[in-house]
Amino acid sequence: MSPTTRKEPRRIKDMSLPSEQVAHVEPQDLVPLPPPYDKLEEQPRFKPLSDDSRAKLEASLDDTLCIGCPKPASKEEEERLIQAFISGLHKLFTKENNWTFLQPLTLSMEHCARCQTCVDDCPVYEESGKNEVYRPTYRSEILRRLYFKYVKPGLPGFQTFQNGGIELNWTLISRLLELSYRCTLCRRCAQSCPIGVDNGLITHEIRKLFSSEMGLTAKDLHEKGTVQQLAVGSSTGMIPVVVKDNIEFIDEDMTDRTGIKVETKWDVEGAEVLLLHNAGEILAWPDNPGCFALLLDAAGISWTMSSDLVGYDGVNYGLFYDDVQLARIAYRHFEIAKKLKVKKIVMGECGHESKALGVIADRVFQGIPRETAMTLMADIVFSGRIKFDPSRNDFPVTLHDPCNLARAMGVIEPQRKVLRYLAPRFREMHPHGVRNYCCGGGSGFAIMSQFNFQDWRLQINGRRKFRQILEAFQDTDLTSNDPKYVCAPCSNCKGQIRDLFDYYGAKEKSGLHYGGLVELVVNAMVDLKEPFINWEIM
Repeated sequence: MSPTTRKEPRRIKDMSLPSEQVAHVEPQDLVPLPPPYDKLEEQPRFKPLSDDSRAKLEASLDDTLCIGCPKPASKEEEERLIQAFISGLHKLFTKENNWTFLQPLTLSMEHCARCQTCVDDCPVYEESGKNEVYRPTYRSEILRRLYFKYVKPGLPGFQTFQNGGIELNWTLISRLLELSYRCTLCRRCAQSCPIGVDNGLITHEIRKLFSSEMGLTAKDLHEKGTVQQLAVGSSTGMIPVVVKDNIEFIDEDMTDRTGIKVETKWDVEGAEVLLLHNAGEILAWPDNPGCFALLLDAAGISWTMSSDLVGYDGVNYGLFYDDVQLARIAYRHFEIAKKLKVKKIVMGECGHESKALGVIADRVFQGIPRETAMTLMADIVFSGRIKFDPSRNDFPVTLHDPCNLARAMGVIEPQRKVLRYLAPRFREMHPHGVRNYCCGGGSGFAIMSQFNFQDWRLQINGRRKFRQILEAFQDTDLTSNDPKYVCAPCSNCKGQIRDLFDYYGAKEKSGLHYGGLVELVVNAMVDLKEPFINWEIM
């Protein structure tokens, strides 16, 4: 990691002061990992930022870059950016510009008791060695002081008390931008707040301000995410013909492996279900859409996928940074469902897709009924339409609760009901359900690896989840490669868990594998000629 001139906690009002770097984390500061990952000398190290990056980009927050905002070329440009920030700050607190989230944002701005009850619920704060800059209230307090200085100044003589004497300059703004991408928006902190202050929402609104008013955001979320999705049809860049070719190959492979004819349905009018996958599944985890196709047919459910642009990709990265982009994508999904006259939309195994389309979209549109794949699978498993042999899943299984499914939507029991029936050696993580820890890839982080950000999200942001997974299998031999399955019914979570396992060599050292829920369901189907899960290719 890069050296720094300051290691003690930085006072919030000092965030405007120029310095080489505000925060620094040494490997020995991190919470230790259990055996066989406890040897500090064997653990990966942060890649240092290049001299070129430090010279050209705003990199004075910590050892990491996520956004990589260019330094202003002149004083005039710097002043323009400052004024744009102030303009965006005002718009955040006007009904015409932010009617969707204005009330909870204003309440969170004005009623924090500064009790710090929330800080110990933040895995980033905990795993970084309780680095002050990463506590949930730190970035919120910066915005709160700016709110009381520029949006709602108090009575003369009381203003400095309210805003803490904070100074707004480009140094503060650029650090706040990076700091808003050191949080996964998991909202564990909001759960523990005794008066309901939502620091995750505040962080989201900071990102939105930078995106909507200043055009500053993570390229992987915006340019490679929502913009590409709306232009070509998928956040992965896949156009319809490529998607269909990939799905055709998946169908053929599934048929060969299971002995059951698998055929994806396209553009069927009047179907009961329009199935929306995270398009990343089609590229990275093809077993997942293949298993859904097999399972829906076996259950006798009329279903279809759409070949229209955006219709085959349930991803909605706008959820993490920009309400306008979220609305554009959700609108396309609703219009496609109406065009096909389907009875409901089923969101596949993707947590943020489920929240974006199942919850947030209702603030913008009133659309077709929607259902998560968790409840649909539970209904299928216990409908009696398919025979299962749970002994086919006789290996250790634990469940990761995606934040957007569990904490944000309350979808807790359906997937557990399935696992308790079909996985004889299922064990819970602790804590679990609405109190579970984020995988570390939330708020879009799972697809972000620019500069040295991947090191940060795997060493700090995902560290608590990796420890929690190891703890769930502590009754097994973690030094053997006997298979152990982490059920992660979310595409983004699987991406992060995949990267964690690769980063720490967990498959080779401990036999850790990951996958979705639908693969376990199909693996237990009696009609399959042999078990579906193949540890060699996972």
